[in-house]
Amino acid sequence: MREIPVIDLKKQYESIQLELDEVISRVLASGSFILGAEVTAFEKEFAEYCGISYAIGVASGTEALQLALLACGVGENDEVIVPAHTAVATISAVEATGAHPILVDIDLARYALNPDLLAQAFTSRTRAIIPVHLYGCAADMNPILQFAREKNLFVLEDCSQAHGALYQGRKVGSWGDIAAFSFYPTKNLGAFGDGGAVVTDNPDLAEKVRILRQYGWKEHYVSSVKGINSRLDELQAGILRVKLTHLDAWNNRRRKLASLYYELLTGAGVILPQQPEDSQHVFHQFVIRHPRRDALRAFLKERGIHSLVHYPIPIHLQPAYADLGFHEGSFPITEAVSPEVLSLPMYPELEEEKLRLVCRVVGDFLQGGCGPSPELFS
Repeated sequence: MREIPVIDLKKQYESIQLELDEVISRVLASGSFILGAEVTAFEKEFAEYCGISYAIGVASGTEALQLALLACGVGENDEVIVPAHTAVATISAVEATGAHPILVDIDLARYALNPDLLAQAFTSRTRAIIPVHLYGCAADMNPILQFAREKNLFVLEDCSQAHGALYQGRKVGSWGDIAAFSFYPTKNLGAFGDGGAVVTDNPDLAEKVRILRQYGWKEHYVSSVKGINSRLDELQAGILRVKLTHLDAWNNRRRKLASLYYELLTGAGVILPQQPEDSQHVFHQFVIRHPRRDALRAFLKERGIHSLVHYPIPIHLQPAYADLGFHEGSFPITEAVSPEVLSLPMYPELEEEKLRLVCRVVGDFLQGGCGPSPELFS
């Protein structure tokens, strides 16, 4: 059976293999593997790409969020407002600082934090807001920033799924006080392992993150504050430097593939992702919705088409987060979306013929599951 994966990282490697092999060999020959020339160069290039002054490479996207919060002074007994529909990493980063995550529901246009709900989530202990640019679509930043200014709150953008996305013509990561990126391999800009970055225009916040990422050292072996070990290594930085030069072309290809999905699935009976006029989506995921999501997913799998669910169980309904104090019915939009969302194959190297096949199989399911048998796709 011919299978279609959700993402094919091998194909991406093959498309730029010579460039990647060259930089990997260069790093290995240098004998420098932690916080060296490649990291310094990548930080400069990524800051320029984001249209911002400073980028600090760290070990993961989760720790990028954690260090950004710590740099903003968020800690024990503080509260941080986050969307209810997001990856667990957003919540775990807040809790790693000792702060308490306060969830708010999302809007259906962006699957992002609903700014209209900020006022009811705010208390005297609120210190920051984390808008998550989910699936590659920018959150509605202007009303979030306006509320934050009125309440003297930090805004930390979670850009882990939105490298290169635009809001009102400016890249995400350049709107808030500080922002965090993940370079997990499946991201639009992905390393060959874990990695992350914090970006900001604030020199004080940038310096704090640099110190915090390496044991609180201002000078070697002298800890001025309590930090952690969260360093982007030279190999990952070199790989990211190569991939960064291709990111815009890859994002453009994602948008082209998304346009074909829209063309073929409009009117088919699934709910398609929206594209707000003020934003440029980069389609980290192409997420549809259907009330019989699990049956649709099984139908696709039987025919060799892989899919993913981001995210099947809302955070507030997961056993580990029962202590947040929420319950079923707390976030009706998130709870309505979670059983329906389905991420279809989406990566720049996806052939249009295969995308058309995905859409035909989705159509077969929606017409009653009477499409061709799996062997016809072999």
